Amino acid sequence: MTRTTPARPVPVEAVFPELAIHRGRTTRLHPRPGQPTMRDSHVGGPMLWPEAEPWPVCHESHQSVTEGYAPGEIRAARVAGTWPRKRPWPGGGTDGAAGPVPFMGLAQFFRRDVPGLAPGPDGADLVQLFRCPFTHGPSLERRYHLRWRCSAETERASRFLAVPPEVPLLPWEHELPEPCVLHPEEVDTFPWAEDETLPAAVIALIDAWDDVQESEHGRDAPSYQSDLSIPPGWRIGGFPSWASTGPLTVDCAACSHPMRLLLTADGSEMDADSHSWMPLEDRDPHPQGRSSVRDIRDIRGGPSVVQPTRLRFGRDRDLHVFTCPANPGHPPRWVLS
Repeated sequence: MTRTTPARPVPVEAVFPELAIHRGRTTRLHPRPGQPTMRDSHVGGPMLWPEAEPWPVCHESHQSVTEGYAPGEIRAARVAGTWPRKRPWPGGGTDGAAGPVPFMGLAQFFRRDVPGLAPGPDGADLVQLFRCPFTHGPSLERRYHLRWRCSAETERASRFLAVPPEVPLLPWEHELPEPCVLHPEEVDTFPWAEDETLPAAVIALIDAWDDVQESEHGRDAPSYQSDLSIPPGWRIGGFPSWASTGPLTVDCAACSHPMRLLLTADGSEMDADSHSWMPLEDRDPHPQGRSSVRDIRDIRGGPSVVQPTRLRFGRDRDLHVFTCPANPGHPPRWVLS
């Protein structure tokens, strides 16, 4: 099934003609639980990974872990609609985070499925995203890994890895992604309006418009940041949202070139503030008299639509992955906002 973003509550460029030159495009991925294969773009599915190639491993020091949730039991509990049991680490509760730890495969994207995906090194058209399942240091930082591939070359491998390595226990249930198929959709997007993301005069116009909307229409009034700017959920390209941190400067550590947003991973596809972005196909056709345009109960499909991937990225934050447009082979940067 396709996913269709509704028209914005107001025509953005009719209200703010100044934004026309700042318009961008993003691909909403709309992940939904399913059964993707290794040759599909997906979140949480099997990676296209040659059997002879070593799986990525995190060699850094990790926070101590002595108990957690078995991946197989997490999967079984999700099918049953229950919660998995927390267990001590095998072998008498020794620290499971000591030593090298296999990364968890989170997602992969082919440009043939997502035309807006920026090219990787040497024209690579497949990108794979991984995360270490454990935290690092006193600030509980996360470590991510990005692997670029030429899909045609990779698909010529004679054998592929059927079962990737994984730790016996995960510290949290939400470390295990739910396999999701994608329903890519390109939509217009406009920059976050704060600090120097837009000209000061344009931001002033936006702020004044927001104030008028709230004064005239109350809590259900549309706002620029929530309804006109950047859609929620997993997406490729476009502009980063800076709700938690405020706008940040993201330059390449290797060459100082301003970096480009490659992808955004989000723990939630929608919330009350982003209700207007809910695809038409996921809306309850019989809202039972509810009049609020931000009533989250209007979502048809419940948790499988609101949090389809089961992943979390910090506390209500987005993971932004940036790459260098001058040289995609330079190290990526990861920003939680």
